[in-house]
Amino acid sequence: MPANPAPLVVLLHGVGASGRDLFPIAELIRSRLPGATAVAPDAPFAFDGGGAGRQWFSIAGVTEANRAARIAAAREAFDRTIATAIAAAGLTDRLDRVAFVGFSQGTIMTLDAVASGRWPIAAAVGFAGRLASPEPLTPSLATRLLLLHGDADPVIPAALSADAAATLTALGMTVERRVYAGLGHGISPEGAVAAASFLAAVFA
Repeated sequence: MPANPAPLVVLLHGVGASGRDLFPIAELIRSRLPGATAVAPDAPFAFDGGGAGRQWFSIAGVTEANRAARIAAAREAFDRTIATAIAAAGLTDRLDRVAFVGFSQGTIMTLDAVASGRWPIAAAVGFAGRLASPEPLTPSLATRLLLLHGDADPVIPAALSADAAATLTALGMTVERRVYAGLGHGISPEGAVAAASFLAAVFA
């Protein structure tokens, strides 16, 4: 394997969606990271709210009290999905060449993967998410993190990514955060470019 193999970016979609929804972001990342592989696997479970979408965990009846337990229960299937993608890229032993990019529930799972210490990857980007993982939190301090959020998000308020940034910074992580005025629960063109540029810098 070369000293610095081509990076892999794993994009993780929101609840009720599919990997296909993040294909435009994957294309942008590949344009900014020539030679990189960007994949967007479908979550392992069918969305229980109807339709053809997928979910990392069920949000039916989810509360502040039970969310952390649902995340913990989702870890095995999540890790299996991630490990398959990383192995396909030949990077099982080179997590320093891997990054995650999540949206909404995909960000919740991304932050859990990093904060729990299970996936000591090079970097993670989280759009419109929150840190809701059960303790203990033992992240790799080598993982760089970028959180992006709209200040008009009615689904996951931007204050929750501020809380995540504060918690993870206090644990010693390097965290950047950007807030976009007027943006709801989504990914703005500016945010997509910021994410791609961040990853390009990480893997430069």
